[in-house]
Amino acid sequence: MRLLLLRVLLAGAGLGWAVSAIGLFLPWPVAVRWLQDLGGAGAIPDDPMANYWLRMAAGAFTFIGVLFLRCAWKPAAHAALIPVLGVLSLLQGALLLYWGLVLRLGPMPFAADVAICGVPGIGILLLRKSASEASGTG
Repeated sequence: MRLLLLRVLLAGAGLGWAVSAIGLFLPWPVAVRWLQDLGGAGAIPDDPMANYWLRMAAGAFTFIGVLFLRCAWKPAAHAALIPVLGVLSLLQGALLLYWGLVLRLGPMPFAADVAICGVPGIGILLLRKSASEASGTG
């Protein structure tokens, strides 16, 4: 049961990150509308560098999601990586919390982002040993 819960947390985190793949394919005007709707951003200029940064971030986030999904698929094979993902999730959640507060953002979307990083991060760390136990190395 613990291994199943670990897999669910890893898969959930993976999907949370990998959904960014959408940003790789959206036309810029549509991507701008989504960014404004999701986070209440003001006007976003039609700037080639901003467009580039969106694609760069979307690619990086997608690859992180794939890494989580790979660990969810075969946790025993990636038992050493799983705690690292848990710690990094918590660190990312802490960074988002800090900057959301410093920038005085409203609770959405930054509170949801903090939870999407923090909840799986804590769960992954609490359940990390179930992956090594499944591999026979724990």
